[in-house]
Amino acid sequence: MPNETIYRSINAWAEADRPREKMLLKGYQSLSDAELIAILLGSGSIGVSAVSLAQEILSSVENNLHELGKRSIKELQRFKGVGEAKAITIAAALELGRRRQISDLRDRPRIGTSRDAFNVIAPFLTDLYHEEFWLLFLNKACEVMAREKLSTGGTAGTVADVKLAFKMALDAHASAIIAVHNHPSGNLKPSDADMELTRKMKEAGKILDLPLLDHLIVSERGYYSFADEGLI
Repeated sequence: MPNETIYRSINAWAEADRPREKMLLKGYQSLSDAELIAILLGSGSIGVSAVSLAQEILSSVENNLHELGKRSIKELQRFKGVGEAKAITIAAALELGRRRQISDLRDRPRIGTSRDAFNVIAPFLTDLYHEEFWLLFLNKACEVMAREKLSTGGTAGTVADVKLAFKMALDAHASAIIAVHNHPSGNLKPSDADMELTRKMKEAGKILDLPLLDHLIVSERGYYSFADEGLI
């Protein structure tokens, strides 16, 4: 016989176990991903609570919020109890979270490690199904002045113009550059083309006194740093 607790309405739960009440009592950080999604859902379906429905949705993406953010409205509506309005609410909340991460660089984060650079650029690239090439422009204090997209490609690659990259950096009065591109496949191993491009950018940076500090390959699985590997 199924666990009775799973199929009880949230209203029948102890007050401290209900997502909304739990948030008020203990703060939003105390809620699990499923409980937060349950609040967005508002209700489940017949015999299934909003939390159980949220758990089912998360289970379909192996509890990966990045993957959930890629789901379309129609894909979310495939779950029993999720109509168009609920699907739109979930998608809107995930998009708002992404936009929060990529908001303007008002504080000019300082880059001291490859992880710092990854954190600054990851929200732009980790959910994409195609490749993009981006540049981080840094000032003399290694603070990020701007994030600029250099090119957009397909699922297998994108073309990065070294001359255009450095023109953009000079126009921005940057003191250093970090190059970044994504691998939608999740494979973080650099290709021969990635290696050659990095070499060209490194040499161009030396000539222009505008050093390439790192080149990151990113995916939802993490990142690869040319600098960390001693290749810059």
